This record gives sequence, C-alpha cells and structure tokens, in this order.
Amino acid sequence: MTQTEKKLPAFIPQVGFMEGDFGEAFLKEYNERARADYNGNSSLNVLSYRDGVVKGSNPFAVVLANQILRQEGLRTATQADLEKALRTCALNLSGFYEDTGLVLRSEDNHNTYLAKDLMNQVKRRNKKQKLPVMIPLTGLELKTDSNSPHGLTFNLPESAEVIYAPILNKPGNFNSEDIDAITGLPKQTGKGNRNLYTRDSGLSGLYLASNLNLNSGDVSLASSDVNSRIVVVSEINKQN
Repeated sequence: MTQTEKKLPAFIPQVGFMEGDFGEAFLKEYNERARADYNGNSSLNVLSYRDGVVKGSNPFAVVLANQILRQEGLRTATQADLEKALRTCALNLSGFYEDTGLVLRSEDNHNTYLAKDLMNQVKRRNKKQKLPVMIPLTGLELKTDSNSPHGLTFNLPESAEVIYAPILNKPGNFNSEDIDAITGLPKQTGKGNRNLYTRDSGLSGLYLASNLNLNSGDVSLASSDVNSRIVVVSEINKQN
C-alpha cells in the first residue's frame, strides 16, 4: 500500500478537481516524487493547495500527476472527458483552464528540442505519420534530460495515443454540439460561439481555456497560474 493510498478517502468523485483530503494527499505525494525522481525540477514546482483545492497545471505537471494517479486506478481528464463534463454539466469549468494534450506540427520554431525528441518517437512508431498530431497527456511519461531546456522530456510509451488531428491547423469558431466524442476536438470550424486557436509549427500545448475556448497554440509548456486546475477522472469507489 502506497503512502497516498493510506490517506485517500473512500469516495472519489467520477470527475472533479483535486479537493479536500484527496487533494492534500495527492500534492504531498506529487512533491515528494518531483524531488526524488526529477531533482526538484522547477517546471514541476507549479502546484499548490489553497482554498481546499489543488491549483496550478502545465503539461509536465499533468504527466507526473498521471504517473501517480495510475497507481490508484485514476487518471487526469482528456479533452474528450472535459467536453463530456461540459455537455452533462458534471463539472463547472468556467473560469479555469485545464491542460489535456500536446500538439506536434513540426520540429522547428517552437520548443525545438522537445519537438525533435517527440517527433523521433512518433516516427519510430509510424514513419508515415501525418501531422499535426494531438497526444493526450494521459498516455505520456516524464524522463530527466540534462540537454533539454526544461531538464525534462516526454516519453511516448507504446500504449500512448497519437491522434492525427488536421482540425488543429484550422483556427476559427466552433459549436459545442459539433465535437468528436472520441478526441474531444471540433469536427469543423467556421461558425459557433467558441474559438479554436492554433499556430503553424513546432510543439505546443492543448488546453481548455477559462472562457471554454480551445487553445492549441500555447508554446509556454512550463508556465502555470492560479486559475489552472488538474481534473481527475475515476471510475471506482475505493473501499476502506
């Protein structure tokens, strides 16, 4: 039994923020793992527990969170999970933002070192892989890399999804009713009350913004603020 397991309450919501005793126990384990396994890397030092909830997020932090949560049969939310939560009113996401994936368009211009490393892994899996691709953070792992500007790189296990997503090169408006249920991405752009933001090269993050727009163009992978949240998904009720 892990240290986190001992402190988790019996009931964990199916989808929700990291709150209460669960949030505190998770953050303690997270900080210990960040220090022990990743030398206290500053890109991971972005989470805090305030007002009864864990605040902060970036792609590196979400990947480490998943490595911890998987031990408990949990995971962080994918873009598809967030869109389902919005559709069913299961969780109020307005006013917060949530990191859900990476978008790889090319090896140049933005996050070049990480982009080249990830591109090599993608091409080893499929030499003919079309771009851009969206890679959900739930499937990735972290590894230390002293040559990386962040001191970290993303590892792509065989089980990780690599989703060809040409829509992520097509900025514009979209409707919540016109979402691909599998990917959580818009099926098309051109009309609607939500916006999709993109860029044309490099490696960027994918996140659901506080105004419920979808941003696939943010190249600042290590930044975080108090309005960001990690959403946890559970399909189990733990028993004492």
